[in-house]
Amino acid sequence: MNSSTGVPAEGDPFDAGAGGILRQPKAVWATAGASVVAFMGIGLVDPILPSIAEGLDASASQVSLLFTSYFLITALAMLVTGFVSSRIGGKKTLLLGLALVVVFAGLSGTSGSVGELVGFRAGWGLGNALFVSTALAVIVGAAAGGSAAAILLYESALGLGMACGPLVGALLGDASWRYPFFGTAVLMAIGFLCITAFLKEQPRPARKTSLLDPVKALGHGGLASAAASAFFYNYTFFTVLAFTPFVLDMTPYKSGAVFFAWGVLLAVFSVLVAPRLQERFGSLRVLGGSLVLLAADVLVLGYGNHTTAIVCTILSGAFIGVNNTVYTELALGVSDAPRPVASAGYNFVRWFAAAAAPFFAPKIEEWSDIHMPFVVAAVTAVLGAVVVRLRRASLTREAEELEPKHASEDGVGAFAG
Repeated sequence: MNSSTGVPAEGDPFDAGAGGILRQPKAVWATAGASVVAFMGIGLVDPILPSIAEGLDASASQVSLLFTSYFLITALAMLVTGFVSSRIGGKKTLLLGLALVVVFAGLSGTSGSVGELVGFRAGWGLGNALFVSTALAVIVGAAAGGSAAAILLYESALGLGMACGPLVGALLGDASWRYPFFGTAVLMAIGFLCITAFLKEQPRPARKTSLLDPVKALGHGGLASAAASAFFYNYTFFTVLAFTPFVLDMTPYKSGAVFFAWGVLLAVFSVLVAPRLQERFGSLRVLGGSLVLLAADVLVLGYGNHTTAIVCTILSGAFIGVNNTVYTELALGVSDAPRPVASAGYNFVRWFAAAAAPFFAPKIEEWSDIHMPFVVAAVTAVLGAVVVRLRRASLTREAEELEPKHASEDGVGAFAG
């Protein structure tokens, strides 16, 4: 069935039979497995941020630059990924990205200062951008069962990586903050070998992608609207991911456990819950409602006691999981641009917010108090919902394909009006 509607156009992605999410070629599993490790790298440093700050004699705002440099380079690299992959092919692009991650993750573990670590994380971000953006296109192209099963498999990899990253970071980081970086380098090297062995070269596009194609794709109102809404949402997302560990102020083990539970909810809600909510209520209605609930959750997180902050941190994973799935489907289907180009343009915009949040959140705390970063994060989540509501006409094409038959006639649901 379609991942949102239940229409049996592409086969049931949850069906274990032919074309289901569990019956995929080895090449898809190899790529998905490497994707898990790639996404682990995002949350890997969460439980060890205080340890890194202590080990390198750095402030919270300095250590937060580990996320800023990583995602800033990732955002800019989105303009390059299609250019590269359309010339050297998907497999070589994946391997290039993995090789860069192996090198820079390993170098990160040798850092003698926070400046060196921030620089190495930037190189890591370039490798991750080349890999992650190409991995989705490769999985979609090689997966059995159509794009619905492929997207769910990709979201499964994202959720599992997000869940395991903090746990691995905590387990290895308890001995030394350097070990998680070395561990990531080893795991990505294994991913490199698996893709080399199992993935055949993918057909190259008939037309080579230029550096400006992703920017031109944003000229489509639907894709631009999805990217703008995702920009605000990602600011909220990465305030939770990058700033909350300092607020919780827990040991690596305890912090890792909190973010592992957060990641498990993210995975479950992105893969199992989001499609069923879309089927029942409609995509834009689900997205808008989830953004508003995320805003409320983040606000309570900022003003609650320590136990409340832990609960709200974990609970935010549910809303983030739902949002990730809906945004991915919108970005890939709302415009006529080729999927790799549309994905690159969309990610180019939204990753800037992922770079901004870790930088501004500690700065806002320094300028005001501990609560204000979460107030700002709640506001940006609401702004993401407002964009969905105001730009519903631009998002209608994809919404009509994702809405259930019993949804409102305009295909956007009650929330979107």
